[in-house]
Amino acid sequence: MADEADRDARSKRPARAGDSSTTAAYDASSIEVLEGLEAVRKRPGMYIGSTGSPGLAHLLWEIIDNAVDEAAGGHGRSIEITLYDDGSYEVVDRGRGIPVDIKHDNITALEVVFTELHAGGKFGTGAYGSSGGLHGVGASVVNALSSHLVVDVNRKGATHRLEFKDRIAGHTDSADRFRAGHKLKRVGRVPAGRTGTRVRFWPDTGIFDPSAVVKFDDVRERIEQVCFLVPKVKITLADRRSDPPVVEQIVSAGGLADFVDKLCGDDEPVTGLIRLRGSEEFTERVPVDGKLTDVTRQCDVEVALRWTQAYDSRIVGFVNTIPTPEGGTHIAGFERALTTAVNAALAEADPRKLRRLRDDARAQREDAQEGLVAVVRATLPEPQFRGQTKRELGTPQVQRIVANVVREGLRAWFDGSAAGSKKVHVRALIDKFANAVVNRVDARRALDQKRKAASLGNNGLPDKLADCRLHPAGELLIVEGDSAAGPAKRSRDSAWQAVLPLRGKVVNASKGTLKAVLDNAEATALFTALGAGSGAAFDLDACRYERLILLADADVDGSHIRCLVLTLIYHYMRPLLAAGRVYAAQPPTHAFSIGTQKKFVYSETERAALATELDAANRRYRLTRFKGLGEMDDDELFETTLNPETRVLRKISLGEARSAQARADDAFTVMMGADVVPRRDFIIEHSSDYGQALDI
Repeated sequence: MADEADRDARSKRPARAGDSSTTAAYDASSIEVLEGLEAVRKRPGMYIGSTGSPGLAHLLWEIIDNAVDEAAGGHGRSIEITLYDDGSYEVVDRGRGIPVDIKHDNITALEVVFTELHAGGKFGTGAYGSSGGLHGVGASVVNALSSHLVVDVNRKGATHRLEFKDRIAGHTDSADRFRAGHKLKRVGRVPAGRTGTRVRFWPDTGIFDPSAVVKFDDVRERIEQVCFLVPKVKITLADRRSDPPVVEQIVSAGGLADFVDKLCGDDEPVTGLIRLRGSEEFTERVPVDGKLTDVTRQCDVEVALRWTQAYDSRIVGFVNTIPTPEGGTHIAGFERALTTAVNAALAEADPRKLRRLRDDARAQREDAQEGLVAVVRATLPEPQFRGQTKRELGTPQVQRIVANVVREGLRAWFDGSAAGSKKVHVRALIDKFANAVVNRVDARRALDQKRKAASLGNNGLPDKLADCRLHPAGELLIVEGDSAAGPAKRSRDSAWQAVLPLRGKVVNASKGTLKAVLDNAEATALFTALGAGSGAAFDLDACRYERLILLADADVDGSHIRCLVLTLIYHYMRPLLAAGRVYAAQPPTHAFSIGTQKKFVYSETERAALATELDAANRRYRLTRFKGLGEMDDDELFETTLNPETRVLRKISLGEARSAQARADDAFTVMMGADVVPRRDFIIEHSSDYGQALDI
């Protein structure tokens, strides 16, 4: 009886996910299609980030952003926001009002905006030149995650109302009964010139966490930022949840300058406020009528910044009126140009305290940003955000535009030609930068002394390795010495690009014994950085990087170093070559400066051809020869060898066929082997072909 009872209990236990005995058949009936707004309710985190307090606040931001877009476009200068004690939120603007005419099938445009994803007036260059709400899902997402929503629109001399109960359009009658329907209800008359939109919504408590709450201080901070971005717009914020209610009016006349003053707080300033402005056009390929088409955009850049005596920095980014707390291409461009401009100013001033540092006398990002308070804003149509929550800008062209504006603006400020630039401020700032560099270098050298020149740091990696954060998806850049390592470290994307400088010559692995290779500091550093072992024990799957890229100078010495490293890889890390994970960067040999343009060439043939072309067209130009990567400035190095969109890499691979490996064996034996005679015969035979490459 006991056994029978046990069997009965087991037969009635709940089915568990993944239980093979209860898994249903997977066929066409298993494929579910979510209609309308159900996709939002099924996966709310995809649209608002979470179902906690940040996600709940995001609903309010979506409606606020729509109101701010109207104000930023010059349509109404007043916005009212109310937080009610019944859990609802309301936003009232004085903009043009959402269109109330019929869109299709007797359904108004107003209903379409709140019920269909990717429906709005912010696609292309029609109703908005630039805006915060860009995906056409904001209002509809709010409706999807609300149990009740009421929208009133003032247009054409009347107030038009539409309600939504559980995402169904309709109206509540005098008996408090909700009746579904698409027709708008006129609930009042207004002067013909008065327009605007009022949205009140009740978030669905079944979707959000019980503890989710929209805090008054968070809303106030967001509203304050909006007022800095759209000067002279008055925003009234009321919290009816408290007793007595709290009502504040926020307005800013100074724009980003007021924002920087607020962020600085009581910190003692080193400089006055610096304002940088500029704009450039760029071209991007976007779908138009189902086809990728080149479209010309304009990006306006505005930056306000000030250095203080503090050590911490704060950089706040915006795209149109949307804060980007996770940064993006506009912040990357700002930071890169800032470091470049600071190093140019230090080189021009040549502070005495930096002279003893020699090759270390260049500012790094943390030196340039010490005590910095900056607000960076990029305004452009249809920016590409990474994710619906719009926390990071992804439009790649913006990085170059922001960098150009910031670099040129700071250059003018440092040389005194910009409005508001004062020599006393420039000198004080140069001294601050110099102190930051000296303190950092001295601290590093003290640490080096404590380690007693140990080859490994306390994390088990080479001390000279500037590692990245992403493993194993990143790439390891091998550079020649500190002169090239400095620009590479400043210009790289530290998220996925690591830099390992090799000082001196790598051991010739074709001639050297195993002991000689393992005793060589540079070879050991490379083995350790890759973390996959060496020789027969090399484990490709354990490699800490997806790619290994050799950055050698475009001369004979650079080719020699590249060949030594490849020899080492061939003999002790051959699976890297077999897998096609070794690349050689192709640095330019010359740069032509033609007006404001710069063109790079990668061989003597290209140089001669472009020079002939420019001479024939009577174009004036300045020719720069690059004898080494260390002679490039950060922007040039980034564009030619580090930026995946513009650099040229040559894959170095053995291939899968034995014949390819045999040819590789022959090549390394002839060029790098212990026997000199085959190498001498090769040079004599091919001297007429390669003689012009000799660096003499």
